[in-house]
Amino acid sequence: MKLVIVGGVAGGASAAARARRLAEDAEIVVLERGPDVSFANCGLPYYVGGEIRPRDKLLVTTPQRLRERFRLDVRTRSNVESIDRAAKTVHVRELDTGREYDEPYDALLLAPGAAPLRPPLPGVDSPAVLTLRNLDDVDRIAARVDAAARVVVVGAGFIGLELAENLVKRGRATTVVELQDQVLPPLDREMTTPIVATLRDRGVEVLLGESAAAFEPDGSGVVVALQSGRRLPADLVILGVGVRPESRLAADAGLDVGPRGGIRVDERLRTSDPAIWAVGDAIEVRGGPVSRPVSRRAAGSRCRPARSSPAGRCPCGTPSWDRCRGSCRSSRRRHPASGP
Repeated sequence: MKLVIVGGVAGGASAAARARRLAEDAEIVVLERGPDVSFANCGLPYYVGGEIRPRDKLLVTTPQRLRERFRLDVRTRSNVESIDRAAKTVHVRELDTGREYDEPYDALLLAPGAAPLRPPLPGVDSPAVLTLRNLDDVDRIAARVDAAARVVVVGAGFIGLELAENLVKRGRATTVVELQDQVLPPLDREMTTPIVATLRDRGVEVLLGESAAAFEPDGSGVVVALQSGRRLPADLVILGVGVRPESRLAADAGLDVGPRGGIRVDERLRTSDPAIWAVGDAIEVRGGPVSRPVSRRAAGSRCRPARSSPAGRCPCGTPSWDRCRGSCRSSRRRHPASGP
């Protein structure tokens, strides 16, 4: 069996490790567009604030360690351009060399994640307006923060508030702009009111019910023009207004995509193609009291879905991990290779 995994950060890397534990003889190929695999993306704001040092601490593992420990064929800087479902191949382009080739698979797992939203506003492509997703992004932000006296964070979600916390620790004058009338909009307002009070006590200017209309050049920085007419000079702007699932590859291949843009999967994370699975922030599952579609980010951990990946037989002899996971979880002695 040959398993090809597209994306090697959270869901992709954990799925690859799980697959190796369950199928020692399988050929497993991990194709990652970026230069790094399995990095601590939740720690990125804390690297900006200097809480995490050195940078290597953000790396959970490396391609070399994955090759040595799990015998995984990890290929970074390899972008999957398309999927040929009939031929069961993916078309890959090496970003450093430009070489293109087709990689066959028996089972395919998609873990492309989600990309930060960049609203189509005037000036949004300014080098002073950044988003935070990966190590390249955090390097760009860290480089500009050193010389930035004033920073505007657009969006008061988890990433926006974590960045605000760490920017204040770095002594930067920080303003948070949020379209809704509260921070952390998914939570009840009663839960978020004390957070706003704490932010303001720490010196963060919190502007609720405001939104950016444009980013106007101002020397090496920008002026954030708000819909209300207020103007905020800034040396650095960080957008934290949400993410969108990276589902274009799946959609172009004819796989079902849900109403929120995520790859539609069933309870075992199988897509509309029986040979293709998907995990992580790119998928859309059903949940909640009315069984409405929700993104994987809203549904919970990105690590657990890796247990449903196409990995062959469980060490206890049953055809798949899912069919015997109760006994695997309850008896590590009986199933020592099932892993954590």
